[in-house]
Amino acid sequence: MPHAPQHADPAPAELDTALRGGPFHVALRAAIAARGLPLQRVQHHLSRYGVRVGVTSLSYWQQGARRPQRPESLRAVRALEEILQLPEESLIRLLAESEEPPARQPAARSYRSLVEASGVLDRLLAELDCPPDGGLHILGHHERVRIGARRELAGRESQHVVRAHRDGADRFVAVHHGDPGCVPERMAVQALENCRTGRVRWHHDTGVLVAELLFDTRLRAGDTFLFRYGVEDGTAGVSREFVRGFGFVGGQYALQVRFDADALPVRCHRFTQHSAAAPRTGRHDLRVSERHRSVNLVEPRVRPGIVGIGWEWE
Repeated sequence: MPHAPQHADPAPAELDTALRGGPFHVALRAAIAARGLPLQRVQHHLSRYGVRVGVTSLSYWQQGARRPQRPESLRAVRALEEILQLPEESLIRLLAESEEPPARQPAARSYRSLVEASGVLDRLLAELDCPPDGGLHILGHHERVRIGARRELAGRESQHVVRAHRDGADRFVAVHHGDPGCVPERMAVQALENCRTGRVRWHHDTGVLVAELLFDTRLRAGDTFLFRYGVEDGTAGVSREFVRGFGFVGGQYALQVRFDADALPVRCHRFTQHSAAAPRTGRHDLRVSERHRSVNLVEPRVRPGIVGIGWEWE
């Protein structure tokens, strides 16, 4: 086993606090800062342990934009404990403590469910041989969500404007995460404009569904393309929020939630999260339009993290 880099300075109080209370990404960031190692050096030390992790992944981990899930990633976390001279199991323990305090839990999904869904999503995308971005940059994503008369997530429709950054891009993989108790095998994916439905995969326990949307042309680098699709859901119980996660910097995102006339919420608000592990911030009350029975948010330029709209029923 290779030797970890040696430093005589004791861990600062900030690191001790982070290791005790977490969350994982804060502790990791504090540990890397305390050792004074640039991410390229951390990656180099990991390679000496036989673990391959990209600098981008390390950056996402310490920002909280992503969490280590795969076996190779968990091996990396254990190696990091030694490289960064941390107590054994200190980072793994924080990673395993997946439940948020009650005041910080999402209204509809626990933190554990989001982490489990993230791991499932990676596996489903791997089944479709899906690269991280499919060769596409998203310039705009407009999403319309329908809440039905039973207060359920009835369905959603998405319109994307994309630009190819390499030759040959000819598909997009859509992701839908239904509410707790949903039945993804009963959902229907609809190709509405400039695309057709390809392979569809789902995972019953987490409610995650992924679907290929195939273009009728292969894009060249620099080409722009617009397409639209929908997912008919309606398979779960009462819905209380809709969230959208982003792994990359992108273009504009607009979300509209429209309610049935017989099922209007008493309060609505928007929120953001740096990651599923982070507290919700940027809360802002939204007024339901009486005429259109809808609320909306617009992010001019999305960053890695989560944005969403939540609502309360009587």
